[in-house]
Amino acid sequence: MCLAVPGKIMTITEETPVFRSGKVSFGGVLREVNLAYVPEAQIGDYVIVHVGVAINRLNEAEAARVFEYLDKIGELDLGPQSGEANEVRK
Repeated sequence: MCLAVPGKIMTITEETPVFRSGKVSFGGVLREVNLAYVPEAQIGDYVIVHVGVAINRLNEAEAARVFEYLDKIGELDLGPQSGEANEVRK
């Protein structure tokens, strides 16, 4: 089964449309993500990421709902360093 997870865009490192990318936080863990499919996404936005590619933008409430679902099915283990994710889930 494949899983797409929400993350928060922290920086945008490349603006060229085809190669647009940035650092996305997944509960405090930063990963470089391709942002080409979400050209409207900006720093601070939440995006759904699948295999390193942001495929959709979502608002904070939607991100919180996804975190809640992942918690319920046991697929989200952000550990004690997950202050940011816990804030979103409040």
